[in-house]
Amino acid sequence: MEERPREPQSHYDDEISLVDLAATFLKRRRVFYAVLFSVLLAGIIYAVLMPEKYDYVSLIKLAEKEPGSYIEKPAAVIATLENRWLPEYQSTYHADHDEQIPFEILFENPENTGLIRMVSEASPSQSEGVKQSHALLIDKLSEAQSAAVSNLRENLERQIESLSSTIKMLEGATDAGAAIAAAFEKRLSLEATLNSMQPMEVLTVSRESAERKGPARSLIVLLAGLLGLMGGVFLAFFTEFASLVKAQLTET
Repeated sequence: MEERPREPQSHYDDEISLVDLAATFLKRRRVFYAVLFSVLLAGIIYAVLMPEKYDYVSLIKLAEKEPGSYIEKPAAVIATLENRWLPEYQSTYHADHDEQIPFEILFENPENTGLIRMVSEASPSQSEGVKQSHALLIDKLSEAQSAAVSNLRENLERQIESLSSTIKMLEGATDAGAAIAAAFEKRLSLEATLNSMQPMEVLTVSRESAERKGPARSLIVLLAGLLGLMGGVFLAFFTEFASLVKAQLTET
Protein backbone atom coordinates (compact mmCIF):
# COMPACT_ATOMS: atom_id res chain seq x y z
CA MET A 1 0.00 0.00 0.00
CA GLU A 2 1.17 3.46 -0.81
CA GLU A 3 1.83 5.75 2.12
CA ARG A 4 -0.10 8.93 2.11
CA PRO A 5 2.03 12.06 2.36
CA ARG A 6 1.63 13.75 5.71
CA GLU A 7 -0.31 16.96 5.57
CA PRO A 8 1.49 19.92 7.10
CA GLN A 9 0.14 20.86 10.53
CA SER A 10 -1.87 24.01 9.93
CA HIS A 11 -2.79 24.87 13.51
CA TYR A 12 -0.95 25.03 16.80
CA ASP A 13 -2.75 25.09 20.08
CA ASP A 14 -0.50 27.81 21.48
CA GLU A 15 -0.94 30.22 18.59
CA ILE A 16 -2.79 33.48 19.33
CA SER A 17 -4.71 35.13 16.52
CA LEU A 18 -5.76 38.74 16.21
CA VAL A 19 -9.27 37.63 17.10
CA ASP A 20 -7.96 36.16 20.36
CA LEU A 21 -6.11 39.38 21.13
CA ALA A 22 -9.22 41.47 20.46
CA ALA A 23 -11.36 39.15 22.59
CA THR A 24 -8.85 39.32 25.44
CA PHE A 25 -8.71 43.09 25.25
CA LEU A 26 -12.52 43.40 25.30
CA LYS A 27 -12.68 40.99 28.20
CA ARG A 28 -10.25 43.09 30.23
CA ARG A 29 -11.35 46.48 28.94
CA ARG A 30 -12.26 47.63 32.45
CA VAL A 31 -8.61 47.30 33.45
CA PHE A 32 -7.60 49.30 30.39
CA TYR A 33 -10.09 52.09 31.11
CA ALA A 34 -9.16 52.19 34.79
CA VAL A 35 -5.46 52.60 34.03
CA LEU A 36 -6.04 55.09 31.21
CA PHE A 37 -8.31 57.40 33.19
CA SER A 38 -6.24 57.11 36.37
CA VAL A 39 -3.02 58.13 34.61
CA LEU A 40 -4.78 60.82 32.58
CA LEU A 41 -6.41 62.26 35.72
CA ALA A 42 -3.06 62.26 37.52
CA GLY A 43 -1.50 64.11 34.57
CA ILE A 44 -4.28 66.72 34.54
CA ILE A 45 -3.97 67.28 38.29
CA TYR A 46 -0.19 67.62 38.00
CA ALA A 47 -0.52 70.06 35.09
CA VAL A 48 -3.02 72.20 37.02
CA LEU A 49 -1.08 72.20 40.29
CA MET A 50 2.38 72.53 38.73
CA PRO A 51 3.81 75.88 39.92
CA GLU A 52 4.50 78.45 37.24
CA LYS A 53 8.14 79.41 36.90
CA TYR A 54 9.79 82.20 34.95
CA ASP A 55 13.32 83.37 34.26
CA TYR A 56 14.27 86.54 36.14
CA VAL A 57 17.16 88.30 34.43
CA SER A 58 19.44 91.14 35.52
CA LEU A 59 21.81 92.70 33.00
CA ILE A 60 24.92 94.73 33.81
CA LYS A 61 27.37 96.44 31.48
CA LEU A 62 30.89 96.47 32.90
CA ALA A 63 32.97 99.63 33.18
CA GLU A 64 34.93 100.43 30.01
CA LYS A 65 38.47 101.74 29.74
CA GLU A 66 37.80 102.53 26.11
CA PRO A 67 35.21 101.26 23.62
CA GLY A 68 35.38 97.46 23.55
CA SER A 69 38.05 97.29 26.29
CA TYR A 70 36.89 96.65 29.84
CA ILE A 71 38.68 97.55 33.05
CA GLU A 72 38.07 94.02 34.36
CA LYS A 73 37.62 91.00 32.12
CA PRO A 74 34.08 89.56 32.21
CA ALA A 75 35.43 86.08 32.99
CA ALA A 76 37.27 87.44 36.05
CA VAL A 77 34.14 89.24 37.23
CA ILE A 78 32.03 86.08 36.90
CA ALA A 79 34.67 84.10 38.80
CA THR A 80 34.49 86.62 41.65
CA LEU A 81 30.68 86.48 41.66
CA GLU A 82 30.58 82.68 41.70
CA ASN A 83 33.40 82.05 44.16
CA ARG A 84 33.20 84.98 46.54
CA TRP A 85 30.10 87.18 46.61
CA LEU A 86 27.47 84.51 45.93
CA PRO A 87 28.82 82.07 48.58
CA GLU A 88 29.00 84.96 51.06
CA TYR A 89 25.38 85.85 50.35
CA GLN A 90 24.30 82.19 50.60
CA SER A 91 25.96 81.91 54.02
CA THR A 92 24.28 85.10 55.24
CA TYR A 93 20.89 83.98 53.93
CA HIS A 94 21.23 80.58 55.62
CA ALA A 95 22.19 82.22 58.91
CA ASP A 96 19.19 84.58 58.76
CA HIS A 97 16.53 82.15 57.49
CA ASP A 98 17.90 78.74 58.55
CA GLU A 99 17.45 77.44 55.00
CA GLN A 100 19.11 77.58 51.61
CA ILE A 101 18.18 80.12 48.93
CA PRO A 102 15.10 78.59 47.22
CA PHE A 103 16.40 79.36 43.72
CA GLU A 104 19.66 79.32 41.78
CA ILE A 105 21.56 82.35 40.56
CA LEU A 106 23.55 81.74 37.39
CA PHE A 107 25.99 84.11 35.71
CA GLU A 108 26.64 84.39 31.98
CA ASN A 109 28.71 86.56 29.67
CA PRO A 110 27.23 86.82 26.16
CA GLU A 111 30.04 86.26 23.67
CA ASN A 112 32.11 89.28 22.62
CA THR A 113 30.36 91.63 25.03
CA GLY A 114 31.07 93.26 28.37
CA LEU A 115 27.67 92.25 29.71
CA ILE A 116 27.09 90.17 32.82
CA ARG A 117 23.77 88.34 32.86
CA MET A 118 22.30 87.08 36.15
CA VAL A 119 19.55 84.49 35.71
CA SER A 120 17.25 82.86 38.28
CA GLU A 121 14.37 80.48 37.58
CA ALA A 122 11.65 81.02 40.18
CA SER A 123 7.91 81.26 40.75
CA PRO A 124 6.15 84.64 40.87
CA SER A 125 5.84 84.30 44.65
CA GLN A 126 9.64 84.26 44.85
CA SER A 127 10.15 87.24 42.54
CA GLU A 128 10.75 89.71 45.37
CA GLY A 129 13.41 87.45 46.88
CA VAL A 130 15.08 87.13 43.48
CA LYS A 131 15.06 90.90 43.06
CA GLN A 132 16.65 91.43 46.48
CA SER A 133 19.32 88.79 45.81
CA HIS A 134 20.21 90.21 42.40
CA ALA A 135 20.26 93.76 43.79
CA LEU A 136 22.65 92.76 46.58
CA LEU A 137 25.07 91.10 44.16
CA ILE A 138 24.81 94.06 41.79
CA ASP A 139 25.71 96.39 44.68
CA LYS A 140 28.80 94.29 45.41
CA LEU A 141 29.79 94.40 41.75
CA SER A 142 29.10 98.13 41.55
CA GLU A 143 31.39 98.83 44.52
CA ALA A 144 34.20 96.79 42.97
CA GLN A 145 33.75 98.38 39.55
CA SER A 146 33.67 101.90 41.02
CA ALA A 147 36.89 101.20 42.92
CA ALA A 148 38.53 99.86 39.75
CA VAL A 149 37.45 102.94 37.77
CA SER A 150 38.71 105.26 40.51
CA ASN A 151 42.08 103.50 40.73
CA LEU A 152 42.55 103.57 36.96
CA ARG A 153 41.53 107.24 36.79
CA GLU A 154 44.03 108.19 39.51
CA ASN A 155 46.76 106.18 37.80
CA LEU A 156 46.09 107.84 34.44
CA GLU A 157 46.03 111.31 36.02
CA ARG A 158 49.38 110.66 37.73
CA GLN A 159 50.91 109.51 34.45
CA ILE A 160 49.54 112.56 32.61
CA GLU A 161 50.90 114.88 35.30
CA SER A 162 54.28 113.16 35.18
CA LEU A 163 54.41 113.47 31.39
CA SER A 164 53.46 117.15 31.59
CA SER A 165 56.36 117.74 33.99
CA THR A 166 58.69 115.81 31.70
CA ILE A 167 57.62 117.90 28.69
CA LYS A 168 58.31 121.14 30.59
CA MET A 169 61.77 119.92 31.53
CA LEU A 170 62.55 118.88 27.95
CA GLU A 171 61.36 122.17 26.43
CA GLY A 172 64.51 123.94 27.60
CA ALA A 173 66.87 121.20 26.43
CA THR A 174 68.57 121.00 23.06
CA ASP A 175 67.96 118.13 20.65
CA ALA A 176 64.92 117.04 22.67
CA GLY A 177 62.38 117.37 19.87
CA ALA A 178 61.88 113.63 19.40
CA ALA A 179 61.54 113.02 23.13
CA ILE A 180 59.04 115.88 23.49
CA ALA A 181 56.98 114.56 20.55
CA ALA A 182 56.91 111.05 22.08
CA ALA A 183 55.86 112.47 25.45
CA PHE A 184 53.12 114.56 23.80
CA GLU A 185 51.84 111.51 21.92
CA LYS A 186 51.82 109.41 25.07
CA ARG A 187 49.99 112.12 27.04
CA LEU A 188 47.36 112.50 24.32
CA SER A 189 46.81 108.74 24.37
CA LEU A 190 46.38 108.72 28.15
CA GLU A 191 44.02 111.71 28.02
CA ALA A 192 41.93 109.97 25.35
CA THR A 193 41.69 106.88 27.56
CA LEU A 194 40.77 109.02 30.56
CA ASN A 195 38.01 110.80 28.63
CA SER A 196 36.61 107.60 27.14
CA MET A 197 36.24 105.75 30.45
CA GLN A 198 32.67 104.70 31.22
CA PRO A 199 31.37 103.50 34.61
CA MET A 200 29.42 100.29 35.14
CA GLU A 201 25.81 100.51 34.01
CA VAL A 202 22.87 98.50 35.34
CA LEU A 203 20.59 97.84 32.36
CA THR A 204 17.85 95.86 34.09
CA VAL A 205 17.18 94.19 37.45
CA SER A 206 15.19 90.96 37.83
CA ARG A 207 13.17 91.31 34.62
CA GLU A 208 10.58 88.55 34.28
CA SER A 209 10.64 86.51 31.07
CA ALA A 210 7.61 86.72 28.80
CA GLU A 211 7.18 82.94 28.56
CA ARG A 212 6.73 80.45 31.38
CA LYS A 213 9.54 77.96 31.90
CA GLY A 214 9.05 74.21 31.79
CA PRO A 215 6.78 72.00 29.67
CA ALA A 216 3.38 73.30 28.60
CA ARG A 217 0.34 71.97 30.45
CA SER A 218 -1.13 70.61 27.22
CA LEU A 219 2.06 68.61 26.61
CA ILE A 220 1.91 67.12 30.11
CA VAL A 221 -1.71 66.03 29.57
CA LEU A 222 -0.85 64.57 26.14
CA LEU A 223 2.07 62.57 27.55
CA ALA A 224 -0.10 61.35 30.42
CA GLY A 225 -2.69 60.17 27.89
CA LEU A 226 -0.08 58.27 25.85
CA LEU A 227 1.38 56.71 28.99
CA GLY A 228 -2.12 55.72 30.12
CA LEU A 229 -2.83 54.08 26.75
CA MET A 230 0.36 52.03 26.79
CA GLY A 231 0.04 51.13 30.45
CA GLY A 232 -3.64 50.22 30.06
CA VAL A 233 -3.00 47.86 27.14
CA PHE A 234 -0.08 46.21 28.93
CA LEU A 235 -1.96 45.70 32.21
CA ALA A 236 -5.07 44.43 30.41
CA PHE A 237 -3.11 41.60 28.78
CA PHE A 238 -1.00 41.02 31.88
CA THR A 239 -4.17 40.66 33.97
CA GLU A 240 -5.50 38.04 31.54
CA PHE A 241 -2.14 36.25 31.58
CA ALA A 242 -2.09 36.19 35.38
CA SER A 243 -5.68 34.90 35.42
CA LEU A 244 -4.80 32.03 33.06
CA VAL A 245 -1.73 31.11 35.08
CA LYS A 246 -3.78 31.09 38.28
CA ALA A 247 -6.44 28.88 36.65
CA GLN A 248 -3.77 26.47 35.40
CA LEU A 249 -2.22 26.20 38.85
CA THR A 250 -5.65 25.58 40.38
CA GLU A 251 -6.33 22.70 37.97
CA THR A 252 -3.02 21.06 38.76
